[in-house]
Amino acid sequence: MVNDMTLRHSKSSYPVIYMDNAATSFPKPPQVVEAMVHFMEHVGANPGRSRHDLSMEASEIVEETRASLARLFNVPDPKRIAFMLNATEALNTVIYGVVNPGDHVIITQMEHNSVIRPVRDLERRGVISVSVCPCDRMGICKPQELVKLIRPNTALVAVNHASNVCGAIQDLSAIRAATGEIPLLVDAAQTAGTVPIDVQVLGIDYLAFAGHKGLYGPQGTGGLYVREGRVVRPLKQGGTGLRSEEDQQPDVFPDLLESGTRNNVGIAGLGAGVKFVLETGVENIRRHEAALLTAFVDGLDAVAGLTLYGPLKPERQVSIVSMTFDQALPDGLRVSIGGCGGRAIPATFESVHPQEAGTILKQKFDISVRVGLHCAPLAHQALGTFPDGTVRFSLGYFNTLEEVEIATQAVKQISEKLDFLED
Repeated sequence: MVNDMTLRHSKSSYPVIYMDNAATSFPKPPQVVEAMVHFMEHVGANPGRSRHDLSMEASEIVEETRASLARLFNVPDPKRIAFMLNATEALNTVIYGVVNPGDHVIITQMEHNSVIRPVRDLERRGVISVSVCPCDRMGICKPQELVKLIRPNTALVAVNHASNVCGAIQDLSAIRAATGEIPLLVDAAQTAGTVPIDVQVLGIDYLAFAGHKGLYGPQGTGGLYVREGRVVRPLKQGGTGLRSEEDQQPDVFPDLLESGTRNNVGIAGLGAGVKFVLETGVENIRRHEAALLTAFVDGLDAVAGLTLYGPLKPERQVSIVSMTFDQALPDGLRVSIGGCGGRAIPATFESVHPQEAGTILKQKFDISVRVGLHCAPLAHQALGTFPDGTVRFSLGYFNTLEEVEIATQAVKQISEKLDFLED
């Protein structure tokens, strides 16, 4: 057990505790850095554009990464996976590239702005209509509620596999059964690499994933799986190295969606990250993160003035814990920091504002977390935490039970209103 005196030491007495893995995972496995350095120092060429040895080696690296991703998600044809800059680009590619004028789209309250903003953009322009499926206070979307929203012109259902706010995991099998043959877009930003995903068993038509989170790749990497037979228009067009004599985009995967020079050094790092996941085992990663989640939730049980959000059960959520504080800080500490959905903090209020709690965690305990709305305002409306948001701890494979204990004690101190102004 870590006592209060240990926690109150200056920040130089213990290392930074990183608990913002839902934004991007850190640290990365050493082999990710090594793969990127190797590419920059010994390869460096553009894959698929030339016939010299370095270009061929670059192509091999890229295609090996694609094959590893196909193995991870049980994709029958690796060429149905296109590399993107992030999950946001993948989601936008589907939304703008699948729906047509007059179509209807269903999303859930747990969606990220990467889904909300493009569908609302199309709705405002009179292209499509949009329905939002409500979620309960646990963050769960009930399939029977989705069914009520289906129309004859429903062309797409978008579901966030796991909420980046409260970690709630949606039952994709039940949602697939409820929506029938309507194309299903799954946002796997928070689950790729941490929760088993089988696109064939789950009947996923479009899988958007981030490379820099649970796949341990660098930022600026991600991808999109498109099921055979599903159509998607490219978000951008240009050089692909294929059919260069033609003035129209090739309709062959993955070239259809991969115009221009990709982040090839990033893809090299992503490939190493995916191999790390495959070698470690998704189930082993999930087991460790579930143990961290359980220890954190159990450690905060019955803490006065603290509210936790989500199912709070490892089998029903990823290792994300959002919370709010319901008691007041001592007068005098009024700090505002920026963030997604952040607001100015009023001079007086009856609770510890999430932004203020985040500042305390960083300045007094060297714990890095995310605060605010996390770019998911509808989710906070469902959870009852809009407009101020929450303090979000997102644990990762490289976190330890010792770090969880430190974080638990820090949260208790904030809830107990200790004198944080004391040197």
